[in-house]
Amino acid sequence: MGVCRGRMELRLGQPLYPSMVAELPDPPKTIYVRGDPTALNASCISIIGSRKATPYGLAVAEMAAHVAAESNLVVVSGGALGCDQAAGRAALEAGGRHVVVFGSGADVVYPRGAEDLVERTLSQAGAVISIEPWGAQPRKYTFPKRNRVIAALSKALFVTEAGLPSGTISTAESALGLGREVLSIPGSILSPESKGTNYLISEGATCITDEESLEVAISRIYGTLRYQRGAAPGLIGLNETESLVLDALIANPMRIDQVSAMLKKDVATTLKFLGGLSVRGLVETLFDGRFAPTKIALHARSRLGHNMGSMKT
Repeated sequence: MGVCRGRMELRLGQPLYPSMVAELPDPPKTIYVRGDPTALNASCISIIGSRKATPYGLAVAEMAAHVAAESNLVVVSGGALGCDQAAGRAALEAGGRHVVVFGSGADVVYPRGAEDLVERTLSQAGAVISIEPWGAQPRKYTFPKRNRVIAALSKALFVTEAGLPSGTISTAESALGLGREVLSIPGSILSPESKGTNYLISEGATCITDEESLEVAISRIYGTLRYQRGAAPGLIGLNETESLVLDALIANPMRIDQVSAMLKKDVATTLKFLGGLSVRGLVETLFDGRFAPTKIALHARSRLGHNMGSMKT
């Protein structure tokens, strides 16, 4: 793939202006582009989710992006922290292309810390775009406009994890208004991070339950097949109690007292037990203090794990 790092401005009606964005009721007159503009008219899938993502949301974003890249789709994201960046990085790791849609100017990297993602996106024939002028700083009012472009660029929008209400859900609503298909991952009914995705499913979004169902959806929507597939490695070396706890945490992150009650152990013993799983890279603590399986543990349950080396613990 060639590398194009130049700046350009695509005007509505010009040949390189993305035809999908032109379907908006009031399409932007100008799209500011860094990188390869041909990525904007390729077959795209938008993958978005929560900024305060759980390991579950991040693992789902990475799985979806791998499947998309291996199906020859361009992954579109907002470049935000959490699920968006996880999807972008995973698509690039799989050898695919990535389009970032900024709420700032296309030459203003936001959030900070996304510089490496932008550089790699550009080096792999992707693009960084915005409907804000060059040099524009991010403002609260620019992100809803940005979200409409994310929804419009792709035939399908994949939602990995979302609270309710949230910007992710407003993007999904924009996609539905444009006649795009919305794909959503179910989560625990007790998890606030899955409230939005479960809501979308209840309102008619396509429920994606595993890699196979995502492959089927992509094949149906885009008429393309995934070109490679590995086997799910699973986790090796777990005893019965460890497997029980990981299964429970996959279903729903838990507080220390909940894990303690499940194991019928005191808190000190339970903390030592969870500490052992943490040292092995299988469990981590969320921002609210609950314990959850890591991305490594989650990926071991899917085919994506075959790209991550041995899952021995």
